[in-house]
Amino acid sequence: KFPLSVAFTPALSSFIMTVESEMFLQPPSSIDDNSLSNSLQFIEEMTINTDPVQERVITEILSQNGETEYLRRFELNGATDRETFKSKVPVISYEDLLPDIQRIANGDTSPILSAHPISEFLTSSGTSAGERKLMPTIHQEMDRRQLLYSLLMPVMNQYVPDLDKGKALHFLFIKAETKTPSGLVARPVLTAYYKSEQFKKRPFDPYNVLTSPNEAILCPDSFQSMYTQMLCGLIMRHEVLRVGAVFASGLLRAIRFLQLNWAQLAHDISTGTLNPKITDPSIKECMSKILKPNPELADFITKECSGENWERIIPRIWPNTKYLEVIVTGAMAQYIPTLDYYSGNLPKPCTMYASSECYFGLNLKPMSEPNEVSYTIMPNMGYFEFLPHDDSSPITLSRDSPPKLVDLADVELGKFYELIITTYSGLCRYRVGDILQVTGFYNTDPQFKFVRRKNVLLSIEADKTDESELQKAIENASELLKEFNTSVVEYTSFADAKSIPGHYVIYWELLIKESSNPPTDEVLNKCCLVMEESLNTVYRQGRVADNSIGPLEIRVVKNGTFEELMDYAISRGASINQYKVPRCVSFTPIMELLDSRVVSFHFSPSPPHWTPERRR
Repeated sequence: KFPLSVAFTPALSSFIMTVESEMFLQPPSSIDDNSLSNSLQFIEEMTINTDPVQERVITEILSQNGETEYLRRFELNGATDRETFKSKVPVISYEDLLPDIQRIANGDTSPILSAHPISEFLTSSGTSAGERKLMPTIHQEMDRRQLLYSLLMPVMNQYVPDLDKGKALHFLFIKAETKTPSGLVARPVLTAYYKSEQFKKRPFDPYNVLTSPNEAILCPDSFQSMYTQMLCGLIMRHEVLRVGAVFASGLLRAIRFLQLNWAQLAHDISTGTLNPKITDPSIKECMSKILKPNPELADFITKECSGENWERIIPRIWPNTKYLEVIVTGAMAQYIPTLDYYSGNLPKPCTMYASSECYFGLNLKPMSEPNEVSYTIMPNMGYFEFLPHDDSSPITLSRDSPPKLVDLADVELGKFYELIITTYSGLCRYRVGDILQVTGFYNTDPQFKFVRRKNVLLSIEADKTDESELQKAIENASELLKEFNTSVVEYTSFADAKSIPGHYVIYWELLIKESSNPPTDEVLNKCCLVMEESLNTVYRQGRVADNSIGPLEIRVVKNGTFEELMDYAISRGASINQYKVPRCVSFTPIMELLDSRVVSFHFSPSPPHWTPERRR
């Protein structure tokens, strides 16, 4: 199915199957040395032939979806070559696609974006008008995602031996899902994966044995799920070789959970009885086979957890841990110092680069330091293009003068790009919003450092708040100050990762025109809540359902603080004519200056409103 320039070895050719002219890697039914070798050889074949594979992918996508309503709008007339595709199909954002997505969500089953039926929507952590973006997907995409998962351990096995001799303590959770008016499910990509048959009925793989039973992972109650997963991890402490969660913040929440619940966990282990708060029938049934009285282990947990010193708690409790498996790139880098404290500086490999829109690639040097992580985009996962990016001169996209995009094989070392994708599910030349930098090449395949999400100002976990959204939240909260003849003169913010869970901190400088009638503490606390009510659904879900974000905090600073901030910036070389107040800060001297001027602290008194249902 590939051009002649792509030559497969005999061992590899038996490892590949073709499904409706689309290439997939068939995950092996069991992992052995031969299948590990096959996986590594597959990576070699893909990365040696980057451009031919990309050419084949776009041909397959256009052959499959060429008669969809979306592509027919651009009069490709049956063309499946990338030159015609690039000359006629525009680069788009989510807002451009929203009318088509709404039609699908409302029940239109005609082939609008994909020739295959849309099986469900994957909800992106990015938002549009305050709601999660809906990414259409097809059943075949689950196989493609499984393909990338199947490559992770063969790569890791090259760096960390004997991972098949123990288990992984991974804290994995499902999140709330909803249904569109047509009845299609809308849920996060990992929730879709954990609920899939590919996950629930996965074949035994000695490199991916979890301590957490499926029943715990699939429990919708976050407390019962976390409690059961932690309990199993403690019972199997000597078998654990790696500890992790999806995000660094998630692992820190698990540690905080242990700090708060170790006594009850130790009681359960000592007596062999399950906490009565665990009421899920499937969990109770599976734990009846796992939980047995073990007073010695309970005493050990009590000894380790009852003191105030939690430094190196992970290797103390799980002594055979070889590394932490968490995402610590991008916004998650802020959690590295805390992870190092709890883990004794254990390695923190970042293995995979993926999103709701598409799974992109993997880290071929997973044991590299977090600030050196680069991902190799696998050219068979989708068709990838790159928009040159320069913060000092942003490109304005226009259909009359479309930008010149760069193919995957043609990006230049050191340059910055915005990622543009075309997928089998029907996204065409779609702006993901990720800013990447080319750091090198593996064979002919470029490797990228994830720099940041475009326009994101604040992020604790999956939430992404941009400047316009923060500005709107502050405007809404400021309405409460009007009766006190008070206004917000200036503001800035930062994501506080030192608290668990992390939370947004907003610095306000106020102009109080009537000193005899300043806003009360109660009103300023309510301002925090109004801000939270104004933020997007991903943030509010993190606050309400996932408990991954703490209450928003406003710190009121002395008058003149932001002038001092400007003076400091100018002293470091900033131009007084071009200086703008940064809306998000992280530089330690600036943080110290702001905190030294704080006159009062205020927190949201209650969680904001959130339900899984989308706003109509």
